[in-house]
Amino acid sequence: MSLQRRRLLAAGLATLALTALPRLALAHHGWRWTDTGEFELSGIITAAELGNPHGLLTVQAGDEVWTAEVGQPWRNEAAGLTDAMLAPGTEVILRGHRAADAARLVMKAERVIIAGRLYDLYPDRS
Repeated sequence: MSLQRRRLLAAGLATLALTALPRLALAHHGWRWTDTGEFELSGIITAAELGNPHGLLTVQAGDEVWTAEVGQPWRNEAAGLTDAMLAPGTEVILRGHRAADAARLVMKAERVIIAGRLYDLYPDRS
């Protein structure tokens, strides 16, 4: 591969990494970015990006659009929650913790309720 192609490839990868950083920061492991109080969000899933390190749902809740972090694929599976259940158009109730910065419409879900059934992603958390 020529030096010019390597530089072009490196520049492209750097650009991709920089555009992904805000999304990666949102999906960072841990709970330190969340508020300590319990939070519940009800709405309709409009988009889902499922996979590692965490799944992300876009949820229309009234006039607001929220981003909700759900579990890693293995955690969702252990709770009985499949990717197909998190498809756009699904009505969902999410329980967990919202961002400590109330201006951010972001939450981390501990529990997911679909069609009246509870999927406990973090059974060790109360």
